[in-house]
Amino acid sequence: MTGPLPIGSAKVVLLAVHFATQADLDSLSSLTAQHATVLRQDLVLRILLSHLPETIKPDLYVPFVQALVTDEPETQPQPQPNRTLDTTAVDALTNDQASKKVKKLRLVQLSSHDEVPEEETDSLTSFLLLRGYRMDEEAGMLSQLPGLLTPFLQHSPTIQTWLVSTVLPLLRRNHEYYPQKLARYSLLEFRNLPDRLAVEYLLAETGTSEDGYSLLGRDFRGLIGPWLYNNSRWMQESVNDSSGEPSAEATLSCPGWEQALEWLVLQASRSWEVALGTIEQWDGPEDIDLIDNVNMWFQEPQQRYLDRSYAQAALASAYQIPNATVDALEGAYKICIKITSLMDQDCDATLQAAASALSPVPPFDDCSFSGAKTATYMRNDLLSASNTLTVPNRGTTSLLIALVLSAFLLTRTGVAYTVRRAGDLAFLQDAREQKSELTKLIRAVSGHPSRKDDAYWVRARKEILWLHNWGAPSDPKVAGSVRGVFGKVSSEYIEMEILKALLSCSRYVLAQSLYEDAEEGILSATDIQSTVQSSALAAFDNASNPNRSRGGLKKCNEIIKAFPKTVGKDLPVAKRIEALLKATHALSDYRLVLKQGEPFSPVVLRVHSDPISIIERVLEQNAKAYTRLQEFLELGNNMVNAGLPTSNQPGKGLSLETGQDADRSTTERRIVAMCIEAALREDDFETAYSYVVNRMGTSSTMTGEGYDDEWSWKAAMDAGKSARSETSQKPTHLGTASGNPEIRHLEQRIECLATALRIAPPNQLQEILKTFRRCEEQLDFAIKEEAAKEDAWDAAGDLRNLPGAFDGPDPDKAYPPRNITASAAARQADESPMSLFDLSRATARVASKNLNALSSLQGIAQGTTQDPAQPQSAEEDDQDNHRVRKRDQLREAATGTLVSGVSWLIGANVNRTANDGQQ
Repeated sequence: MTGPLPIGSAKVVLLAVHFATQADLDSLSSLTAQHATVLRQDLVLRILLSHLPETIKPDLYVPFVQALVTDEPETQPQPQPNRTLDTTAVDALTNDQASKKVKKLRLVQLSSHDEVPEEETDSLTSFLLLRGYRMDEEAGMLSQLPGLLTPFLQHSPTIQTWLVSTVLPLLRRNHEYYPQKLARYSLLEFRNLPDRLAVEYLLAETGTSEDGYSLLGRDFRGLIGPWLYNNSRWMQESVNDSSGEPSAEATLSCPGWEQALEWLVLQASRSWEVALGTIEQWDGPEDIDLIDNVNMWFQEPQQRYLDRSYAQAALASAYQIPNATVDALEGAYKICIKITSLMDQDCDATLQAAASALSPVPPFDDCSFSGAKTATYMRNDLLSASNTLTVPNRGTTSLLIALVLSAFLLTRTGVAYTVRRAGDLAFLQDAREQKSELTKLIRAVSGHPSRKDDAYWVRARKEILWLHNWGAPSDPKVAGSVRGVFGKVSSEYIEMEILKALLSCSRYVLAQSLYEDAEEGILSATDIQSTVQSSALAAFDNASNPNRSRGGLKKCNEIIKAFPKTVGKDLPVAKRIEALLKATHALSDYRLVLKQGEPFSPVVLRVHSDPISIIERVLEQNAKAYTRLQEFLELGNNMVNAGLPTSNQPGKGLSLETGQDADRSTTERRIVAMCIEAALREDDFETAYSYVVNRMGTSSTMTGEGYDDEWSWKAAMDAGKSARSETSQKPTHLGTASGNPEIRHLEQRIECLATALRIAPPNQLQEILKTFRRCEEQLDFAIKEEAAKEDAWDAAGDLRNLPGAFDGPDPDKAYPPRNITASAAARQADESPMSLFDLSRATARVASKNLNALSSLQGIAQGTTQDPAQPQSAEEDDQDNHRVRKRDQLREAATGTLVSGVSWLIGANVNRTANDGQQ
């Protein structure tokens, strides 16, 4: 049967629906060919759309659709001559019944407002779109859509755009890239998602596992890139000019693309490996994975927008990396390399190579990169067009590379830094903070395991100086611009800190070659001297052993000798430190503990408010140490030369050169007094007496604030108060002194008290005089007892009653000393101890003999020497002139300087002349 079937048009439609429902495309093709006037193209497409099962693979009906929609006759469906169509389905129907059934058919319209854009009017395009949505919705055959759409890509740009920007991203996301994840959206739901949500869904699984780090670029290349090929996802806003009128230029934006960039920056702050992997693996918007036989391009403004915004997001990602590790900073540098390559700029291949080269950073043209506002750009509005740090250009990339390299140098040395923290240091330009961080860096360099290697120090110094100005000399014309993370610190200060570090690590030869022997003086002589002084004192303060041949003191000694040309021995600084070393070393021979459980450390000597008192602790803790007086005097002299405080008055500053003689005299008197007290504590009166007689001065100095010697007279007085006991050390020789140890001891005490009277302040004379009187009474008693013993000796010597008897004293009686005569003892016995007023009269007599020499006593009359109530006899005068006793000598010596001080006791008349006083 070659002609059309003899059936009505209604039955033809019903038969076509039947064939479509049964997926009998061959019969449908023949029927369409036989009844082309009834089964028009739109009607057949609607029948296929409504009744062809969605589970049928597209390759079974795509040829039929292609033949149906083509305009060429030879490609349209042709009737098959040998084929008999099965019309059983409609044979039993009348034409009326068939017409009624046709009217009840609910064929899908080819233009649906919910599923097809309003501008789509082509029936085939609508069919393909609707067929695709139904295949995904009803049968889950999203993966079959490319087979449906690919043959028709050239028919309509809409089909190509829809396939590339909607079907392909969702297909790859749900079925190819992450098939193990449940799909949350159908194709239609995905198409209707807001742009930001759609991109968020596409990237929901990207970088969620370490295994997927190698596929980050794939996701952007295969998901985000194709999704952008849809003009409906782009926005264009007009820009007003300065007058407020719309200009010809327009601002492009793509919310979905911006969402992808925000995702990238966010990943950098959470997991910098994800951001780095994405940027390294994806070459940007030009690197997009489309399907075969599809070529699509962005418009030139769109491409510029995509390239610029992607580079900006990459720069922002580098600032957002929060990890202060070498690996993270190397990742940030790789981002810089990628961006510079995309911008056709040169850059070192690796961060290690850049750190070795330390190339100068080109100066910036303006000051837009300084201040607190710039620092906020590292945290806020990273993708904004107004952000001066992330807008891609040669200046911003150079700045970022400099910051990354700065953070790397700091972190590698041991001071952990992120790019953002390095930016804060450079942009805020806080000199105090920069100095603090510089100190941390140099301390880390000093603690590095390679600190004993000069080559390491040369490289470290080069890096620190590069951090100061990024390798470029400072330009005074560009004030306030960014010039290194240590740009606000002077180069002299940096060099001085490096010199301190070299000295602390004992790199003396290198330090001398850099700062003393160099042709161009890096530091002035004054800077070197001050640095050497501070370094030497720092080594001194850190020492634990007071021996100058060990530890910190040895280093201190080496430091002051490291620059013989600049810091010579005659320099005052060197002299003071040398004296300090000598003083400290002198203490190493003694046991010394200032606090329980803590041995003496040298720094205590330097910071002590009264270092002379340390000598007193030495005398307390070391037996017989007081016998080494000369060593202690030399120690005190070195303390004075070292500029240490020489008074126990808190707050007294370091001694001045002009006042060192007075300080030295005060220190000597104080040390002598300490040794006297120490000797007395150990019951060695003889040594204490020797120090009083031989070391005490004749007077104390007077200052505007009073007597400056509060130790000597106290020590002399304490010696005068010291009573003899059984444990007292015995004298090694007597000389001309009394052989009676008691008398000798009392005479020595009187000498000590006489010395105390000479040097004590006036307000202390009363107490000393009382002690003097008591000691004199004890001496009189001892002399009388000695005289009595001598009389007993003489009496025993007259017994000659028996022949051959020998003269000898009573065995029970002790032998009296033979140093004084019995007559002298008798005469001494006749005299009574002198009272305070007797002493005063004796003082006046001495003064009356020296009126010509003492101008202060010229007015004292003779009446002051004689008490009217007790006139002095001629015999007593004769005794005064011819029989001078030992204690009279002492009294005269002691009271010779007290006349003016005690004249109120004797009622001296200062208006009389010296001649009257002699009468």
